Parts: sequence; C-alpha cells; structure tokens
Amino acid sequence: MKKIPLHWKIIIGMTIGIIFGFIMNAVSGQKFVTDWIAPFGTIFINLLKLIAVPLILASLIKGISDLKDISKIRDMGLRTISIYIGTTLVAIIIGLSIVNLVKPGTGMPIETIEKIKLKYENDAGVVDKITKATATKDAGPLQPLVDIFPSNIIQSMGETKMLQVIFFALFVGICLLLIPEEKAKPMINIFDSLNEVVMKMVDLIMLFAPYAVFALMANVIIAFDDTEILLKLLQYALCVVAGLSLMIGFYLILIKTYTKKSPLWFLNRISPAQLLAFSTSSSAATLPVTMERVEEHIGVDKEVSGFVLPVGATVNMDGTSLYQGIAAVFIMQVIWPEGLSFTNQLVIVLTALLASIGSAAVPSAGMVMLVIVLESINFPSELLPIGLALIFAVDRPLDMCRTVVNVTGDATVSMLVAKSLDKLHDPKPKQWDDNYEAVK
Repeated sequence: MKKIPLHWKIIIGMTIGIIFGFIMNAVSGQKFVTDWIAPFGTIFINLLKLIAVPLILASLIKGISDLKDISKIRDMGLRTISIYIGTTLVAIIIGLSIVNLVKPGTGMPIETIEKIKLKYENDAGVVDKITKATATKDAGPLQPLVDIFPSNIIQSMGETKMLQVIFFALFVGICLLLIPEEKAKPMINIFDSLNEVVMKMVDLIMLFAPYAVFALMANVIIAFDDTEILLKLLQYALCVVAGLSLMIGFYLILIKTYTKKSPLWFLNRISPAQLLAFSTSSSAATLPVTMERVEEHIGVDKEVSGFVLPVGATVNMDGTSLYQGIAAVFIMQVIWPEGLSFTNQLVIVLTALLASIGSAAVPSAGMVMLVIVLESINFPSELLPIGLALIFAVDRPLDMCRTVVNVTGDATVSMLVAKSLDKLHDPKPKQWDDNYEAVK
C-alpha cells in the first residue's frame, strides 16, 4: 500500500483532536484531556526543543566552515537581514490597511466590552505580559544587542537563547576558517556527523507527530470556554486571518517570480512544518522540522538554511508584526478612538519593525511586543489592561495562525537567499529507515 504523506497524517490527527476536544467539552471531560492527553503533546514539543540547539550548532558551524570564504558570510548575512526587514514592513502595512478598511473595533457593544473587561482585565496572563513588556522597555535601547553575546554558552544552550547560540556557532565557524585546514578538519567532521544524527532524530520524532498534534489540538479546544466572547471578536479575528493569508500569498508570489518554483510545490513540501507551527504556536519548537523540510525536501544548502532559519526563528516575526498592527488599531478603535492619527500609525509601523528584531529573547513575544507598540504612541496606561483583555480571549488561536506565517516566511527567505547565492538545488529527501536494513 502506498504510504500516506506525512502532512495528511498530521491533518487527520489535528481533525480528530479538534473533534475529540469538542466532545470532551460537551461531557465535561476537560480534566481527562489535561491529565491523560495533553502530556503527550508536551513530550513532543520537548523533544523538538531538545534537538534545536544541537541542530543549530552542527548545521551552522559545518555550513560556515564549508563556505571557505569569510566574505560569503557577510553577503549571506546582509541579504538575509535585508529581506527579513522588507517582508516585515510589508506585513505591518498589510495589517494596518485591513484594519483601517474593515474597522472591526467600531460599534462594539458596551456590555460586551464590560464583560470582557471583568473576565480578563486582572487575568494572570494579561498582567504577566504587561510586566514583561515593562521590563523589556526599561532595559535600555542597546540591551537587545548586549543579549546577543553570551557570557556562558552552556547556560545559553540550557535556556535556549537562540541568538546567543547562533553567535557562538558563527564565531566557531569563522575561527575554523581562519586556522589551517588540516587542524580544522577533525572538528568539522564531528559537527558534520552530529548534523546527520540530529536530522535522523527529526525523522524519528516526526513519526510521532500525528499523535502529538491530536493531543495538542484537543488541549487547545478545551481552553475555549466562552463562545459568546469568541463570536463577538470574530470580525477582529477574521481581519487577522485575512491579513495572514495575504502575507502567505505574498510569499508565494516571491517564490514563483524569483526562484521559478511552483507555489503548490513549495506548500506541499513545507506543509508538515506549517502544521506543526499551527499546533505548537512556537517557531523555535518547529525549527528542527523547518530545517529538515527546507534542506531535504526543498533543496536549500545546509550553509544557507543553517544560518537563515535559526536567525529567522528569533528575529523574523512577519505574522506577529502583522497581528500587532491590527491589534493595536483595533484596541484604539474600541476604547481610544482619538488616538487614531496617521502619525500614531506611522509610529506603530516603525515600533513594530524594531520590536520584531529587538525582542527575540522575550517569551510570549506577540503580546509583549504589542504592549511596547501601544506604549510607543502614548496609549493611556490605565486603559492598557483593558486593551489586552479585549483580545486575550482569541490570542491563542491567532497565535497559532501567525506562527504558521512566521515559519512560512523563514522558509521563503531561505529559498530566496539560496537562489541568490546559487545554493538552491534539487531536493534529496531522506527517510528514517534508509539505513535500517543494514542494522536490523
């Protein structure tokens, strides 16, 4: 029998998980899902995070050392950052255009606002986001730059501080280029072998993906306990989803026009990473799968994917930036309409762009960055908890959607950079059992 493609297995797992979640909500089985189903999703995410740091170290050090020319690192870095900034600007402009055209925040009933305020204003999640944003804002303008340079790389790896790990890997890779080849080769061989081992680990972990996605989706569904508020916020949520869909369309146009690849071909090969991004709401957790799909199934060379994708997972937040533009204007439409000036929206564009680059190490980056964006336009501080409460109910499903865009953007930029450097070749997919017959 022909094997079912992985993305279809994941879709089936997601669908069954959603149905199961609704059934558990109907029969008050939330505790059963929390105790007996959700842990399998957590295990899966932990396994992906487990291999993320070794994968970045191995692929980036090996890739840089293979370039044989330091000037190529500069060229690749400049192209990567330039394209990421460009796509982020496009995302913010799309978001602001949609929210100003549709105006989802105008005419929201006062009783709905009051109900949302009572339910979420003092929610621990809302308070936590404001606290983190305040700490980030007070840290100083150059703190994001300071945070790139680790004082203890073992601690950085343990805390999964991606930018610090990337810096260390780049540093090691450049130093390997600067020493004689016969001295560098033993260490390069170690990282080459490590890269192969970790990519095989990705293949094995992905065998569990359909079951893990079932657990993750069931756990998400049982969290939606107030359908009335969700329906009231549907217009805002649809604006975000429409903007994210347009952003994916923009990526596909870039792929078609510059790399001459079929958009459907690209979506078919990256879809397992997109589905995992949707299920986990984490670009970092999805990174090993994104790298495996981009390298083996799309054909981007390791030296490009090993640099572009880890950087993208930390600094490229196209989906998040688009969401911030819509969320900020939506909140102002509801509770601070006098702040809706052209100048404020221009400040939103610039702040969202800088925040997407500067807050890479911040957990729950989307909502935290939104607080920073709102404070940049002098949004009344007493209204800030109410503003976050307005969108808190639908933040998780929208977080899932914007993570898909973030991951798709990372894969797109890796293809564009690879094409510009002549590092895009025919894909050579590997299977988990390629060497199984020889060892069983």
